[in-house]
Amino acid sequence: MARRTKADAQTTRNNLLDAAEQLFQSRGVSHTSLNDIAVAAGTTRGAIYWHFKDKADLFNAMMERVTLPLERTLVVAYVEHATDPVAEIRRAMMEALRLIATDAQTRRVLQIATHQVEYTADMGAVLERHLSVHDGCVARNHVALERAFAARRQPPPVALDCAARGLQVLVEGLVHQWLLNPAAFDLLANGRAALTVYLAGLGLQDSAPT
Repeated sequence: MARRTKADAQTTRNNLLDAAEQLFQSRGVSHTSLNDIAVAAGTTRGAIYWHFKDKADLFNAMMERVTLPLERTLVVAYVEHATDPVAEIRRAMMEALRLIATDAQTRRVLQIATHQVEYTADMGAVLERHLSVHDGCVARNHVALERAFAARRQPPPVALDCAARGLQVLVEGLVHQWLLNPAAFDLLANGRAALTVYLAGLGLQDSAPT
């Protein structure tokens, strides 16, 4: 038997993740077995357990393929030397929404994570990751808003924790609703308007909306 290379292993891993995406979307997560995924990927259950501990581990790896690029688009909003923190918050949020609206894989995986997963006992690691990502986003929002108010030498009208969580819930709620029916409204136009209203409500009007 020929020895498998790292490239072969990576190809198998990617094929498994691709198969999981397609099956999770068409059948739902709870109705898709690891054997279903192995068959769709043209491999065996043994190959799945070589790469992933269980279904939750596979699911989280599938999520990371799209959420890590999303997180990279947001990091720029928290760069300390940004000259206009408010513009950076807006720009980063709009870049994230643009990626969701235009990239089919990102949209597919977020649809699965939002509408087709049940947080059962065996998927506890998925819930933990979901909460961790959400809390990390809220923490970054807190830092960005704190810098924005400091740059304008004005106090926030509400507690920063509240403002940071509200900003995250605004964006997550908009995406959640859009994923139910992407044809219902323009995610970018509605996202831009919602951010404008929210930031203005905090007293952080942006002089150059994007």
